[in-house]
Amino acid sequence: MEKRELKTKAKKGLSLQDLLLTAVLLAAGAVLKFFAGTFTNLFGMKPNFIIAMYCMAIVLIRPKIYYSIIIGLLAGAICQFFPGTPYLNFGSELAGALAMGLLIMIPAKNKTVEIVLAAVSTFISTVISGGLYVVLLFVFIKSDPSAMVAYVPIVLGTATLNTIIVALLYVPLMKVLKKPFISTPKEESSDNE
Repeated sequence: MEKRELKTKAKKGLSLQDLLLTAVLLAAGAVLKFFAGTFTNLFGMKPNFIIAMYCMAIVLIRPKIYYSIIIGLLAGAICQFFPGTPYLNFGSELAGALAMGLLIMIPAKNKTVEIVLAAVSTFISTVISGGLYVVLLFVFIKSDPSAMVAYVPIVLGTATLNTIIVALLYVPLMKVLKKPFISTPKEESSDNE
């Protein structure tokens, strides 16, 4: 009974550890974007560390959808400190975080599937965030829509690099935080006994 009550309490909101983890990851994303962004430029594509870190936070803490939206808004606010078009990041990061929050709800049967799911979810979320940013950019600048095609490889390249970052950090961070991976059916049956 006590275990069930603890699980119920944990689902009501984010723990202090979850909040601190999110804050640290978003701060790390901002610092990496500021200092390492120019060094990681690969053929005009570079990882968007802020997107990678909020995806990492959402994967690790698996929050409810409205917390994912708040994380996206926080990421959008952090993006205001960097050169670019003001306020567009609020919409794009919100959409990316919302997509990530929805995608991590897909059940995983084992650790390997969970890692693949985290990577694929990051790729899709980055494409949604970057794609929406590009669309909003062209809507507000009133530029030629055909020029948006030039951004497709940049968005896909950024999504690929973000995916690699999350895939590389996922297992070590899970071990450091001592968070359990999704339990396999065998583990569930032993817990019930």
